[in-house]
Amino acid sequence: MGTPLDASAGAARGTGRDRWIDCLRALALVRVVVYHSFSLAWLPLVFPSMPVMFALAGSLVAGSLDRSGVNPWPVMGRRLRRLLPPVWALGVVAVPLMLWMGWTYDSARGVGSPLDWRTLALWVVPVAEPPGSAWGYDWSEPLWYLATYLWLLLLSPSLLWLFRRWPLRTMAVPFLLLVASVVGVWEADGRGGEVLLDVSTYASCWMLGFAHHDNRIRPLRLVRLLPVAALLLVAGLAWALRFPDPSSGSNIDDIPLAAALWGTGAVLLLLRMYPDLSGLSRVGWLDRLLVAVNSRAMTIYLWGNPAIVVAAALIAVVPLAASIDEQPVAGPVQFLAVTFGLIAVAVLLVGWVEDVAARRRPRLNPWPRSAARPGPPAGPDAPERRPEAPGTEAA
Repeated sequence: MGTPLDASAGAARGTGRDRWIDCLRALALVRVVVYHSFSLAWLPLVFPSMPVMFALAGSLVAGSLDRSGVNPWPVMGRRLRRLLPPVWALGVVAVPLMLWMGWTYDSARGVGSPLDWRTLALWVVPVAEPPGSAWGYDWSEPLWYLATYLWLLLLSPSLLWLFRRWPLRTMAVPFLLLVASVVGVWEADGRGGEVLLDVSTYASCWMLGFAHHDNRIRPLRLVRLLPVAALLLVAGLAWALRFPDPSSGSNIDDIPLAAALWGTGAVLLLLRMYPDLSGLSRVGWLDRLLVAVNSRAMTIYLWGNPAIVVAAALIAVVPLAASIDEQPVAGPVQFLAVTFGLIAVAVLLVGWVEDVAARRRPRLNPWPRSAARPGPPAGPDAPERRPEAPGTEAA
């Protein structure tokens, strides 16, 4: 739901890492893969990955804009430069493969979408979700995140200005747009409507990222914050139960207003908690794994669904694996092992594109050469050293 920083590069600049932010991002990526593997409707309630990723991205964008001075456009350019090449790398594989398999789509079932030169351009600049065929729908489905990220990025100079002057009123606007959609004032028709709906759903979390960067959340007393967060969580869950999605039921991820309420409440709690994770430095392999995952966040997100598709196909053609797949415990464990193994292969094969996009020396192996040093808690004057969740690292 921005991204990666080479751990060695961060150390070379004399900055540490915010391990809590790194943990949130890594957990969000793992949760996305598990959710797409098994479609467990309760997972977004346990950990709302997309709201978390948008909040972390919003925090980093705020930092970049602050350092840019009065001209935000260089920041926009640098972030687009980091966002787009990994998308192109996926498109170079996915689009020819979908064409080779036959580009079909079923509009009635909402599976796949037509391909023409105009929609193909969305694989170059994803201002809306790029098209996918019926066969390759799973390859393109997660790309809605990139379109939402792109529009929130472009809106950020104005949003940040408004948020710092009228924080509550500015955060209320996305909720009002969602309510207006629910009561029929406007409908999310076509790609433009879908983008507006997604932006409205996650804009509040993006702005909580602004608040996190400005150090407005951590000083809040829990006695004041907990009731607000609880109210948002209860309202989101109640809305999902009262107005379920026609196709997926009470899956909160598929109910925009419920997702916005639940996500905002959960992000508010997660960015206020900030447990001390300095002890991770004593578990060298785990600390390095955390750094490696964060340094390839975009690759993991983009190639997670293709890995799931390939894992299912591989397991189906191997008799022993197919028999294990039928077992209630061993089956899911095997599926996740194969899926994450394939994601690791994708990281080795195309993860270096993230380095090129960030103008770093390309590395096939993202495993850091030394453990990262913990950084000070994030605050208004903290150096921007954290990779953001799928998208782009700090500019």
